[in-house]
Amino acid sequence: MIKPSIDAFNKVANGEMEIELYTADQLVPTLELFRAMRNGTSDAVQSDDDSIAAPVDVSVFGGYFPFATRYSLDVPVLFNEWGLNEIWEEAYGEVEGVTWLSTGFWDSCHFNTKNPIRSLADLKGKRVFTFPTAGRFLARFGVVPVTLLWEDVEVAVQTGELDGIAWSGITEDYTVGWADVTPYFLTNNISGAWIGSYFANSERWEALPEHLKTLFKICMDSSHYHRQHWYWGGEAKLRVQGTEMQLTTVPDAEWQMVEEEVHKFWDEIAETSDSPPAWSRSSATTPRR
Repeated sequence: MIKPSIDAFNKVANGEMEIELYTADQLVPTLELFRAMRNGTSDAVQSDDDSIAAPVDVSVFGGYFPFATRYSLDVPVLFNEWGLNEIWEEAYGEVEGVTWLSTGFWDSCHFNTKNPIRSLADLKGKRVFTFPTAGRFLARFGVVPVTLLWEDVEVAVQTGELDGIAWSGITEDYTVGWADVTPYFLTNNISGAWIGSYFANSERWEALPEHLKTLFKICMDSSHYHRQHWYWGGEAKLRVQGTEMQLTTVPDAEWQMVEEEVHKFWDEIAETSDSPPAWSRSSATTPRR
């Protein structure tokens, strides 16, 4: 998904700079990406705060924070219109060596599984590959979160190490091959949109001339837009026309229990920091402790 924007950057930069792109876990495991960027193993990363173990209090909201977003447009609106850009800048301003650059949306988060999920009881005991914060929440319903290298997930499903995945929407399930090993797709989601960011090694970022910084910012926006329509279109098309996955649904009345439980989860997360919640701040410069 990122490649078209990187190709465009390299073309427009006209030899002044060239970005080399690597895939997930190609240089280091995902959980080590923040540290690798900080020490200069990589110059920049496009991922989510949660998955790369960013040492900031807002990291739990990166990736899929349960039910924090309903639709794809929630993410750019929250960041650009409701002050999250300033809050993320403040959070990463307290971390030496890494600069947060921009945040955008990817797909919603659903379960794709080997066996059908038609009730909350069907989730109990299921070993599921998912995001760290999402896994903490899903454990309340008997899900067993499993951490693996992304590239090992498909084989882990085939060997029985995993019962399912809660990592993406149906577009990614088909695109990366998971639809071949998980024939069921749950239409209920635990988040309507993934929250992912661009980060850079601060020293390397500051060494760039302003016109290349501006060019990269434009390419980030282009990539955010590309993801938005590509994922949204795939979710609609593949649910109707896809032939490899059967759709299942937990009844609304039962799924409401999951949505109600998330408020307790949010309260517990809030207790981990004595900072005021983002929506209560009078300005983006309110000190966080």
